[in-house]
Amino acid sequence: MALTKQIMGSSLLERSMFVPSSSSPSSFFNSTRFLVPLENKRVVRMKRAAKFPVAAISEDLMKGSSSSPSSSSSSSSVSTEKPVKFKVRAVITVRNKIKEDFKETIVKHIDALTDRIGRNVVLELVSTEIDPKTKSAKKSNEAVLKDWSKKSNLKAERVNYTAEFIVDSSFGEPGAITVTNKHQKEFFLESITIEGFASGPVHFPCNSWVQSRKDLPGKRIFFSNKPYLPGDTPAGLRLLREKELRNLRGDGKGVRNLSDRIYDYDIYNDLGNPDKGIELARPNLGGSDMYPYPRRCRTGREPSDTDMYAESRVEKPLPMYVPRDERFEESKQNTFTVKRLKAVLHNLIPGLKASLSSSNQDFNEFSDVDGLYSEGLLIKLGWGLQDDVLKKIPFVSKIQESSQGLLKYDTPKIISKDKFAWLRDDEFARQAIAGVNPVNIERLQVFPPVSKLDPEIYGPQESALKEEHILNQLNGMTVQEAINENKLFMIDYHDIYLPFLEGINALDGRKSYATRTIFFLTPRSTLKPVAIELSLPHAGPNSRSKRVVTPPVDATTNWMWQLAKAHVCSNDAGVHQLVNHWLRTHANLEPFILAAHRQLSAMHPIFKLLDPHMRYTLEINTLARQSLIHADGIIENCFTPGRYAMEISSAAYKNFWRFDMDSLPADLIRRGMAVADPTQPHGLKLILEDYPYAADGILIWSAIEDWVRTYVNHYYPHSSLICNDKELQSWYSESINVGHADLRHENWWPTLNNSEDLVSILSTLIWNASAQHAALNFGQYPYGGYVPNRPPLMRRLIPEEGDPEYASFIADPQKYFLNALPSLLQATKFMAVVDTLSTHSPDEEYLGERQQPSIWSGDAEIVEAFYDFSAKVQQIEKVIDGRNLDRTLRNRCGAGVLPYELLAPSSEPGVTCRGVPNSVST
Repeated sequence: MALTKQIMGSSLLERSMFVPSSSSPSSFFNSTRFLVPLENKRVVRMKRAAKFPVAAISEDLMKGSSSSPSSSSSSSSVSTEKPVKFKVRAVITVRNKIKEDFKETIVKHIDALTDRIGRNVVLELVSTEIDPKTKSAKKSNEAVLKDWSKKSNLKAERVNYTAEFIVDSSFGEPGAITVTNKHQKEFFLESITIEGFASGPVHFPCNSWVQSRKDLPGKRIFFSNKPYLPGDTPAGLRLLREKELRNLRGDGKGVRNLSDRIYDYDIYNDLGNPDKGIELARPNLGGSDMYPYPRRCRTGREPSDTDMYAESRVEKPLPMYVPRDERFEESKQNTFTVKRLKAVLHNLIPGLKASLSSSNQDFNEFSDVDGLYSEGLLIKLGWGLQDDVLKKIPFVSKIQESSQGLLKYDTPKIISKDKFAWLRDDEFARQAIAGVNPVNIERLQVFPPVSKLDPEIYGPQESALKEEHILNQLNGMTVQEAINENKLFMIDYHDIYLPFLEGINALDGRKSYATRTIFFLTPRSTLKPVAIELSLPHAGPNSRSKRVVTPPVDATTNWMWQLAKAHVCSNDAGVHQLVNHWLRTHANLEPFILAAHRQLSAMHPIFKLLDPHMRYTLEINTLARQSLIHADGIIENCFTPGRYAMEISSAAYKNFWRFDMDSLPADLIRRGMAVADPTQPHGLKLILEDYPYAADGILIWSAIEDWVRTYVNHYYPHSSLICNDKELQSWYSESINVGHADLRHENWWPTLNNSEDLVSILSTLIWNASAQHAALNFGQYPYGGYVPNRPPLMRRLIPEEGDPEYASFIADPQKYFLNALPSLLQATKFMAVVDTLSTHSPDEEYLGERQQPSIWSGDAEIVEAFYDFSAKVQQIEKVIDGRNLDRTLRNRCGAGVLPYELLAPSSEPGVTCRGVPNSVST
């Protein structure tokens, strides 16, 4: 009986109890005590490993044992002892839907009835060990999930069910569990905990939808939380590890169903809608030298009727395919549904008002803009429009219910502290380093700047900027002295915009320049703009394609300066949205996520590390293709580039983006905003010390890198382990060669040969998914919600004497300025969308947090290291809070100055202008 006692020891309970569905997991755990019978009969209390539901085990686990109580404990008797059958129990935690529609309720009741007659949920344990007789993994009996029908009406968010297995004393440790759903309806399986083995509780964090067998035949496979490198996989799990990865890859064929869990690649061939007209055709992005692009998740839809190379569209409210577990959870979906309703209302009303009265198509006075926040929009749908118009749009009933009344936008933060701050040059400059797009400013190292565009196509590469334009703004310094002392900075949008200007300016209601802006660092460590260069397409040797605007000296030049700054902001808004936000943190990460699911087992430690940083990204990217970046979508409607928006994004991917420059240190050094300095705490010295984005970002980058280094060194103490890890190498290789196939031959891709390579790659991915995205996303409404501050679209150029519009500009410069901004409809569309994108959902998971924090890994040392990382993140937040109260830091503290909180890690739900979620989810 010695072996029996050893195996069965921790399975004896002081008392038997089941987990009541209404009780919390933690209260159940706290009420359960375990006795381990040893030779000296000592009582040992098990350590509480987690606040997590665990199984209650039957008192009579020894029933049926045929061994004599006097059996010898010698090794010889153990080797001949017959295996003993015993019971173990599982607690299965299922998450209920908060709201169910009528059909779902009916199916739920049917499942409750048929569960009683055998159409139930069946589980089977799989051992880490091989059965020497069958040469396959040892398995338990199949066990049925109990009490489904009895608990079908419970309204609790989580319901605990139980199941019992019979195993014998030679079973070994459970490493996997299979689940078969014989119901009609899918359910969300959050976790399974097995109790009854001598090794203690075995946790299976599942967090997955389990489909009905009729939708996805076969058994679902879930692995325990214990991480294994491929070469260390226990023999009993090797085939299952390979099988699950094959299931996730699919065969690359056919149309994907919404219930599928297939991860595969495709090009961006669904942005246009040629079936609705040639004007909605768009080039495919990806798979060509002209339009290179990262790959997106394949849906397999049929081609359009008019273009066999374009995939047919799926329009709202119908959902587009993403693998089932990538969809928003319910609270996140509810946030987006409410915001979408708000967006529809805000889009609809200005459109109707514009159709009824031409007088409010444009903002004519600043009070018109202010009225969006103070007075709101009065909804009055008359003249027979209500039925004709409302029936054609989603959420008809809700809109009709709200069709009388006022809708007001929330006041954006940029005007909440100082209504006129946006007009000031110092605020215009401050936002270059502490606003929503602080990643384009660079140290000026050559003056005048020189274009890299082909002069044969785009004209002379020389800038129109001259020393005399800025000399009187440099506090007595020469330009070269200012450059030598790191006093001059630039935001340069010349080369990214100029190739597209001819097409953009030919569009109705679009006018743009390719801009360069020069800033000077004042003795107070603030920036001031000293010159703006405005370029148009080269039209011959005598064309006025370049002009320079400098700070004003009178009323006329003041309004010209304001228009010039507005054009810079419009350029900035386009590059921010199309390149820095969408391309760098959304599209470029998608191939790495697809490859991770296809090549890294859920057991792989690197998958476990990356898992929270991949949450929701495929879903939000899919929604972007459906609603934002497609032909005639929000981006084309509300941003200056119009139909050329995604072509600009593709050109930036081809000419500017490099993965090896995507880490924060590499990016700052590339832009000349920092230099490597090993004497500094984080190995970098900022050229501009009061640079809020960089100063806060370095703290977060260093914390991420330290955490990743600890993690990587734990699992890969020798570089040979990295080189020989087939799953890891396949993940990185596929991310580049398939996911970024158009750039796969570039020589700047980092190698993956040692631990430092891996630390750098992983840190870059996690930084871009979390902090970089947060810095670029959650300030969009706080800064952009007041359209004059950073107009996403411009409709007029700056008039010069002799131009037809010059007289109207002189007569009413305020009206000319406001009419150059987006129309009322364009502005309110844009505001509604960035309000949505800037919103944190209630289930947001922030940096330093993760689901089931104490059991996401079965490696106690790594769990402890994660808690250290979490504590470091909390400490960083306190440092950031302190900086925002430091009056010597004038770029983040002062009268009317917004604090820089975009990299403060935590946040409440809503539009807060702070918070660093783990993943790209908005």
